[in-house]
Amino acid sequence: MLGSALTFLIIALIAAFLGFWGLAGVAATIAKVLFFVFLVLFIIRLLSGTARAPRV
Repeated sequence: MLGSALTFLIIALIAAFLGFWGLAGVAATIAKVLFFVFLVLFIIRLLSGTARAPRV
């Protein structure tokens, strides 16, 4: 999910650079939503204790 957010962020930056302001706004909004969904799910996972450090 974080990869998708980064992809949409890159699309937004390229679209803004090329002058496609409408597309850039939509892509940036999607990137923000995906990032915050990822962040909330990450915090829930940390609080529930299911996130573990890898064994060495």
